[in-house]
Amino acid sequence: MKNPGIRNIAIIAHVDHGKTTLVDAMFKFAGTFRANQKVETCVMDSDAQERERGITILAKNTAIQYLGTRINVVDTPGHADFGGQVERTLTMADAVLLLVDSHEGPMPQTRFVLRKAFEHGLKVLVMINKIDRPDQRADAVLDEIFDLFVDLGADATQLDFPVVYGSGRSGFAVLDPKDEQKDMQPLFDMILREVPVPDVDATAPLQFQASTLDHDDFMGRIAIGRVQRGTLKAGMRVAIAHPDRSKPVSAAIKQLMRIEGLNRVQVEEVLAGDIAIVGGLEEIKIGDTVCPPDAVDPLPAIHLEEPTISMNFFVNNSPFAGKEGQFVTSRQILARLELATLRDVALQLHETDSPDTFEVKGRGVMHLGVLVENMRREGFEFAVGKPQVIVKRVEGKLCEPIERTTIEVPSESAGKIIEYLGKRRGEMTHMEPFGLHTRLEFLVPSRGLIGARTAMMTLSRGEAILAHVFESWQPDQGPIPRRVNGVLISDRAGDTVPYGMFGLLDRGEFFVDPGTPVYPGMIVGEHCKDSDLEVNVCREKKLTNIRSAGKDDNVKLPPPHVMSLEESLEYLEDDELLEVTPKSLRLRKRLLSENERKKAGRSERRTTLSNSEQ
Repeated sequence: MKNPGIRNIAIIAHVDHGKTTLVDAMFKFAGTFRANQKVETCVMDSDAQERERGITILAKNTAIQYLGTRINVVDTPGHADFGGQVERTLTMADAVLLLVDSHEGPMPQTRFVLRKAFEHGLKVLVMINKIDRPDQRADAVLDEIFDLFVDLGADATQLDFPVVYGSGRSGFAVLDPKDEQKDMQPLFDMILREVPVPDVDATAPLQFQASTLDHDDFMGRIAIGRVQRGTLKAGMRVAIAHPDRSKPVSAAIKQLMRIEGLNRVQVEEVLAGDIAIVGGLEEIKIGDTVCPPDAVDPLPAIHLEEPTISMNFFVNNSPFAGKEGQFVTSRQILARLELATLRDVALQLHETDSPDTFEVKGRGVMHLGVLVENMRREGFEFAVGKPQVIVKRVEGKLCEPIERTTIEVPSESAGKIIEYLGKRRGEMTHMEPFGLHTRLEFLVPSRGLIGARTAMMTLSRGEAILAHVFESWQPDQGPIPRRVNGVLISDRAGDTVPYGMFGLLDRGEFFVDPGTPVYPGMIVGEHCKDSDLEVNVCREKKLTNIRSAGKDDNVKLPPPHVMSLEESLEYLEDDELLEVTPKSLRLRKRLLSENERKKAGRSERRTTLSNSEQ
C-alpha cells in the first residue's frame, strides 16, 4: 500500500556545496515562513559550532508542504568526519538529492555519500548548484557526475538520473542552464515526479527504527526515525528490540510529534512512511526498533564505517586543575562521553587501565575536536592526548586507514604540496589544471594527514582547499616524518613578562601573550631547533639606581601564534597533552618535571636499543 501524500528525501553533498542554503530557498518557495517573518540564513544549522564553522555537523529533519504533499527533508553533513550522521539518516529516505558545485564538481565526500546511497538502494536525483558563479562549468561537471556513477558501478537505470540546475543562494532551479531563472518550481516538480512514494502497510504490526537521538529537559530522551510499518500512536505500549539483544525492553510512548517546518508539533498518531519524533523512551538507542509487545520484529542494525582515529581523555592533573572548569572529575567526564556516544554512534568509548583515562574513537580530528569543543563550552575541564590512527589486522597483515585526498591549490604552489605529501607517504593518482589552480588527488595514510591542513595552508599562502574521505585499509606504509621543531617549555610558575620573552625571541616563536599564567612543564612556544628547550619567560628586569638612555623603553614583541583547537590537537606529539578548560587551551608536556622527562627519555632509548639488538 502506497502513501501518496509523503515523499522522503535526503540532501547529500560534499562540504560547502550548498545543502543548507538550498533548504533555505526551498522553505521560502514553499511558503513555510510568513512573507514578513524574519528568518536567519542557514536556519537548519542551529548548533552554535555549525554557525561558527559554516558547516553542518548534525543531520536534521524538516518537513515542507507543497501542493498537498508532505516532503520530509533530511539535511546531512558534508564533511567526511561526520559521515556517521549520513549513514544512519539515509535509512529514513526513499531517494537522495545529490548536490554538486558547478565549479568544483564531484569531490571525495561526493563519492562517499553517493556510494552509501547506492548501498541503501536509493534513487538518486542530481542538482548542479551555484550555476550563477562566473566560473561555472555545469556541462563538464555533469559529465564528471556521470563518470562517477559509472565508477561506482551504477546500473543502466541509475545512470538515467534526473538533473536540474540552479542556485540555492539565488533561489532558482532550471531544467537547462539557458532557461529563464525564476524560482524553485523545477526542483519541486522533479521531487514529486521522481522520488518514490513510500510503499508501506499502515495496518501491519508496528516497526519504527530510531535513526537519531536528542534530549529534552522535560521529555528526557527523544528518538527520531521513520515508521517503516504500521501506525505509531501516542500512549501505546511497545517493545524496544535490537538484533544484537536477546530480550526486548517494555516501554510506553509518552509523547508523539511530527516536524512541521522547523517546529515539532504534537500529534496522536504517525502513519507508516512518515518520520516521527518519540519522547519518553529512556532505554532506546540508535538502531533500535519499536514494535508491539506481541509482535517483536527488529529491523537490521544500522551498519557504520569503522572509526579511524582514537584519542585519550584524561582528568586534568596540571597545577591549574579545577580553577576554570565546573565538571572536572573522572565520573563527570565519563558520563558526558557516554552521552556523546549515545547521540553519535560513529563515536566509540573504551575504558583503559587507568580510572582517570578514557579512549574515544572517531572518524577524524575534526570529529573528535567538535566533541572536545562542546564539552568545554558546557563547563568541562580535562586533558587530551595526541590523536592516534587506529590499525587493525586484515588477512593476517597489520593495516592502517588510507584516505582519498583532493587538494586544490594555486598552480605555482602545486610542486610544494606534491613534495610535502610525498614525504607523508602519499601516492598521487591524478593531477589536472583547474583554471588558475591545479587539482591534485592522492591516496594518503590517515596519519599522514594529521597536521597536514595547517602545513598546506602555509605552503600555499592560505589558498589550499583540502578534502579527504576514507578509502580502504592497506598494509603499513612506512615511517612518516614527525614534527620538525621542538618546543619552548616554561621552567617555573608565574606570569609571562615582556622583558623575559623579548630576550628569548631568537629562540623561537611564542604561543602565549605577556601576562599569561604559566607553570613548569607548560609549552609556551616553538623552538627554532629540533630539540625541546626549558626557558624562563617570567624573568623580570633587575632594578638598579642607575638610569641610562634608551634602557627603559617598553619592549615590543611580535604577536603570538594562537592556535585553534584542531591546530592544537594536530600539533601535539606523543609526550604532550592539551589542557582544555572553558576559558583556556594550554599545551603541556605529559610529564611536567624536567627530571622525569629525562628519565623517561633514557628508558625509551634503552628499550629502542634492546629491540634493535634483538
